[in-house]
Amino acid sequence: MAESQALGSRIRRLRREAGLSQMDLAGTELSPSYISLLEAGKRTPSPEVLEQIAARLGCPPEHLLEMVATDRPDTLQTDLRYAEISLRNGDPRTALDTFTAVRDAAAAQGKDAVRLSAEYGVAQALEHDGRLEEAAERYQALLDHAGYGQSLVPRLAVAVALCRCHREMGDLAHAVDLATATLEEARRLRITPTVLGVELMATLVGLHCERGDLHRAAALARTAIEEAEGVSDRKALGAAYWNAGVVAHRSGESADALLLLERALAIYSEGDDARALSRLRNAYASVLMQSETGDIAEAKAQLTRSAEALADHGSTVDMAYCETSLARACLLESDAPQAERHARRALELLGSGHRLETARTLLVLAGAQLQLGEAAAAEAGCERAALLLEASEADRQAASAWNDLGELLERSGRTERAVWAYRQSLRCLGQRSSLLPAAGASTGASAGGDRGQQGSARA
Repeated sequence: MAESQALGSRIRRLRREAGLSQMDLAGTELSPSYISLLEAGKRTPSPEVLEQIAARLGCPPEHLLEMVATDRPDTLQTDLRYAEISLRNGDPRTALDTFTAVRDAAAAQGKDAVRLSAEYGVAQALEHDGRLEEAAERYQALLDHAGYGQSLVPRLAVAVALCRCHREMGDLAHAVDLATATLEEARRLRITPTVLGVELMATLVGLHCERGDLHRAAALARTAIEEAEGVSDRKALGAAYWNAGVVAHRSGESADALLLLERALAIYSEGDDARALSRLRNAYASVLMQSETGDIAEAKAQLTRSAEALADHGSTVDMAYCETSLARACLLESDAPQAERHARRALELLGSGHRLETARTLLVLAGAQLQLGEAAAAEAGCERAALLLEASEADRQAASAWNDLGELLERSGRTERAVWAYRQSLRCLGQRSSLLPAAGASTGASAGGDRGQQGSARA
């Protein structure tokens, strides 16, 4: 450590004497974050990297090489583990800096295996930090290098992560296509059943559920449970129960949903994945609130435990989900001011990249605004939520949002506008009139005008 600090101090002094910034010294092969860590004594570079740095500093390489012991251990694997720990502990930015530095150093040393592992870590850190578009680009690039078996970048894991990003961004069609194609490829190669195969299947269950294809989701959920029972990892079975519970809840079978989620909770409670356990508690609390018993107190207790854990281990998206659920619980208790505070906090955490959860949060916020007497704001929120859900092809959820808007409009006496909203709801469910000609056929002005308005809603 003393050796690294002395080397870092010398590099910093020479850089400043040369009038260079950390970006200048990094060049195209390294990163400014790596130079920063190097100057702080937190990295021990390879001789090849030191030769590059010496060339930019305009000093003989020996002036830096003499400060590095020839028998020093390789620290890249240690740094990778440190970055992984930072990510698990809810510090994605430290993880991102460390993964980036390891990637750059590995690239400079020609260590492609370490570089790929670090690049995978970069994508995970970006996702954890809510930078979904950047994360999706990294995951997509990694698919070209990902393989099966003992690959450093497992293909199924990358596919699951990429599907997760597209789901959060509201691109459900792309996510379903990717998950389906990857699962079929794995089955052709007889890779499944494996833990990652079950995880990919569970991801596809969730995607079908979001799109409203509950029949397909339920069938796949049963298959996921059967395959999970054949692998040794209990977490795979927990994931299968989790998604099967969500499907049962969406299908109106709250008792079955609670049973499946309780089985998943029992499994996850045995492990050390605090983040996953907290997210599962969120799902369980949501079902509790909408079950026949409507146990709001227990739901809030679960959410409070979840929020405490996510403050240390969760991403901004995880915390946003929890805030939205807390808002829903407060709304059911008719505590509109507190519901509004939780919903606005969730929207703040979500930012602009999470269409699906933003839409659901807007609906909760609209409910709070309605209780507070802010009918116009509630109507605007419902309409925006419905359009976001339609854009994500979550048609059943969009239909529910349009229906909520219709009820708000009807309650405020705007009957004509309410009828329009109800029609949007029916359209999302695939309902078409059997008495009027289809769009594109010979129609009167009034029918054509009505369909023009419906078309603009989807856009």
